[in-house]
Amino acid sequence: MQNNQKIDTTEFRLSDNLENFPREIFDLSDTLELLDLSGNRLTGLPDDFGRLKKLRILFLSNNAFTQIPQVLSECPELTMIGFKSNQITLWPEDAMPAKVRWLILTDNRIEKLPDSIGKLKYLQKLMLAGNQISTLPDTMNHCKNLELIRLSANRLEKLPEWLFTLPRLAWLACAGNPCTSIPLPDTNTLAEIAWEDISLHEELGEGASGVISRGAVGDENFAAIKIFKGEVTSDGYPADEMSASISAGKHHNLNTPYGKVSEHPEEKEALVFPLIPSIYCNLGNPPNFDSCTRDIYDEEASFTPSRIVRITSDVISAAVHLHERGINHGDLYAHNILVDKSGHSLLGDFGAATLYDHSLYGRSFEQLEVRAFGCLLEDLLDHCVVEDDIQLDKVKSLEKLKAECMEEVVEKRPSLSEIMIQLTI
Repeated sequence: MQNNQKIDTTEFRLSDNLENFPREIFDLSDTLELLDLSGNRLTGLPDDFGRLKKLRILFLSNNAFTQIPQVLSECPELTMIGFKSNQITLWPEDAMPAKVRWLILTDNRIEKLPDSIGKLKYLQKLMLAGNQISTLPDTMNHCKNLELIRLSANRLEKLPEWLFTLPRLAWLACAGNPCTSIPLPDTNTLAEIAWEDISLHEELGEGASGVISRGAVGDENFAAIKIFKGEVTSDGYPADEMSASISAGKHHNLNTPYGKVSEHPEEKEALVFPLIPSIYCNLGNPPNFDSCTRDIYDEEASFTPSRIVRITSDVISAAVHLHERGINHGDLYAHNILVDKSGHSLLGDFGAATLYDHSLYGRSFEQLEVRAFGCLLEDLLDHCVVEDDIQLDKVKSLEKLKAECMEEVVEKRPSLSEIMIQLTI
């Protein structure tokens, strides 16, 4: 064990083109908590894998598994499992450990979920984009702690009604399925910008769906150019992200494109966005292993009640605009919100967005987005600084609004428009 190896008493990582499970790992069975064997050629796990009694996190992405190993159920402390980009077709009944919270099965060939998924009462985050799933088992209705689910790029003909009644579900992505395939409005076409008229400068960032670079359109107009990779991501197809970004149109609290690149030399899809000034920064950071579905904030992060109102009012304004157009953002998080010192906010990243038909789904998607907003509001209130009684009264009203948005009886939640009115009072 040499290449790319990192080892201590609690964590072990190895990517070395392995075809067989390294038995030496069992020497760490008394202490090992995280095991990462991604990027190998493994097809199975040993029958005595359950010896790793303290294992909490297991990554086996980019291997050659064709089914989920039944032996995982014998690991009592396993809470996070990743099998992204394997060749899995079979998910056997009762293969998952009871305590699993975070399950990543993106980019496989799964056609059917087991009925036993309903037994996973701690499941919070389920990543299933890029499979061949056509139906969801009704037993999933028992997954009452499920908060985030990615169902994009599958074969779902229908979304079951119970999905929208799950009490804690807030972040749903299901684009790229027959049940959510609707044509783009003709009014949302973008101006085409020839590749030869664009000059790229430094890279600004890279996400699952593409690379964003600073560039110039013509001689002086600086912009952000996002070049899409093309393959399925944890959120779904990049093409669906493009469709949602274009359909969103212009809004002062949204980061949406104003142009589409044509004649790319490698025939890649690309969009042109306004270049956001450097005075804006991310409101929060993505979830970590422990927080699972909730964003992480810098230790020094603090917000006054008035700043919270400014930020959330902007976010709600953007959300109302999107849902009026039949767009569920699906990833309404602080790490997807840019904010300046005044509190002006921009909601971006449409990777998990879903275009939906109001006549089919009514307020179902909106009610999920309301809970996501409630989670955001809760996080900001957790970092709130109160200086006087007037501010304290405002906090109390925000706490009440948060509780209404996070109401577990979905039908009792306020609409996005009602929230916008409350924030202005």
